[in-house]
Amino acid sequence: MHRFEHLSTIIADLGDIFVFIAPVTCLPLIVAVLFYEWNMLLPMASVPVTFYVIGRLIQRLPRTERGVRLSTALCSVALFWLTSAMVSGLPFMLGLHMGIADSLFEGMAGWTGTAFSMMQSLETAPHTHLFWRSYMQWISGIGIIAFAIAMASSTGLSRSKIFRTESRDEPLMQAVVSTGRALWKIYGILTFFALGLILFTGLSLWESINLALTAISTGGFALHEGGILYYQSTLLELILIPIMIAGALPFKLYYLIAENRRWSLFGDEQIKLFFIFIATGTAVLTYDLVFFNNLDYLPALHQGLFMTVSAVTTTGFSIVNIHTWASVTILFLAMLVFIGGASGSTAGGIKLHRIILAIQALFWWFRRLFVSGKVLLPFRLGGRVIPKATAELEVSKNMLVIILSVAVIFVATLAAIQFQVTAFSVTEIVLSVVSAFSTCGLGSGYVSPGMPLISKGIFIVVMWVGRLEVIPVVMLIMALAGRRV
Repeated sequence: MHRFEHLSTIIADLGDIFVFIAPVTCLPLIVAVLFYEWNMLLPMASVPVTFYVIGRLIQRLPRTERGVRLSTALCSVALFWLTSAMVSGLPFMLGLHMGIADSLFEGMAGWTGTAFSMMQSLETAPHTHLFWRSYMQWISGIGIIAFAIAMASSTGLSRSKIFRTESRDEPLMQAVVSTGRALWKIYGILTFFALGLILFTGLSLWESINLALTAISTGGFALHEGGILYYQSTLLELILIPIMIAGALPFKLYYLIAENRRWSLFGDEQIKLFFIFIATGTAVLTYDLVFFNNLDYLPALHQGLFMTVSAVTTTGFSIVNIHTWASVTILFLAMLVFIGGASGSTAGGIKLHRIILAIQALFWWFRRLFVSGKVLLPFRLGGRVIPKATAELEVSKNMLVIILSVAVIFVATLAAIQFQVTAFSVTEIVLSVVSAFSTCGLGSGYVSPGMPLISKGIFIVVMWVGRLEVIPVVMLIMALAGRRV
């Protein structure tokens, strides 16, 4: 297949998606009118107009009649996320006169659900742009869920038959993939409940809406430079914990509960491991804060719980100055961020299902070393016996994603250290890179508008690669290079 055929096949269906998303991105225009920010109408209108024009142009391209392969679909997803980030950066460039790199960074952080920002001052920023940041993360949250569920219904990569539970075989999941109605309904209900809980703390409707959008999407953008600490509200911090958790749990759970098909919260292995990580992380961080930072037990427990949930859900909200933490505590936090939340949720990271599969595979491999080669040891997952050939293939794919993720973080960290002389420690840089890859945004201040251009580029790429879990970006690079995918 020639390079032109690669590209035409990849972008063939993107036109319909861009035309569909164009009116969805018009909502910030209402905010501009409500706050009388007339000078922001044109910069903000550039987003839906550009999406619509690009979509219409792509729709005019000739389409191939052959079936779309999984690899081609993955290339389309990678290209869609990159293009969306570029288009979404236009209001920052046209309205706030930010540089191209900073605008692209802001757009990529919004579409990947990362709390890092290149805006110089949030306190003086127009309401239109502040809402657009929150809205981007909310849209991308439902987008990544749709992508994960679509992958769950395929037989490729790590999201294959090996990891299907009883819910994966139900007609609903196919309906969610094809129409998205159930997905939007669940996401909207969760957002509505999040808004109600935050309003209960006494915040204004404006503040509550933006926090609800970024909390349920585990995005982490805030309206103020002080982040969550700006509000000085312990009640708000406690209420945000269950909201962040709700966004990081698999969305299939909510459907099953709504349909009275499952009432047990801990019926899924991912959910069990999720809360085990929260409990363990809270205990470790609390101990470290008491031992290394000399905090009292109650404040240490409060900070430990909030920061653990923020890390595991990859939301990126922070109520502490991480720069004051011990290196071992920062590295432990980075490990939690790297793992992330459950698959089929808005959370980032390598996902809990990969950790479960990797652990099961390790036990399986080592058990086979102690028996005769003629003895067949079954691979069990979720109470099911998986055929050996399928197990070995899917385990290999699972480990490939984990290895590639570690490699990306390693190379990005070396590059960041090489091209930027900084007073931040290596552990803080590692946390920032891991946080960007896992679309979290937790850091100690290393990521800032004053970063060199090449460092901003590194983090833009890392956020893009991490949000899509490496493989789609690799597929796109292969396609652009003219390789058969």
